Amino acid sequence: MNVANLQLEGLLMAVASINHVLVRKGVLTSQEIDIALRKAEASETGEERSGGMSASSRDAVNFPIRLLELANQCQPEADMPSFSKLARLVGQMKEPYNDQV
Repeated sequence: MNVANLQLEGLLMAVASINHVLVRKGVLTSQEIDIALRKAEASETGEERSGGMSASSRDAVNFPIRLLELANQCQPEADMPSFSKLARLVGQMKEPYNDQV
C-alpha cells in the first residue's frame, strides 16, 4: 500500500478521535460536527468544484468527509470502529450523483 494512503488513514482516524473527545467534553455536539461535515461535502460536490470531475474523482474527494460523518454517528462512549470497517460502510452507503445513470 502507498505510504501516503497510510498517512491519510492515520490522519482521518486521528480527526475522528478528536471529534469524539470534543463531543464527550461538551465542546461540540455530534449534530454540530455533522452539520460542518455536511457543509464540507456540499461545497466539494457543488457544480463549481466538481463540474468537470468524474464520479470516481468526486468519490475520492468526498471519501474522507463521509468516513468522518460515519465515525461521528458512533456513540462517543463506544469504541471507534476500525478504518477498514468505516471505509466499507462508506462504500456501501455511496449513492450515485445526479449526472450518473
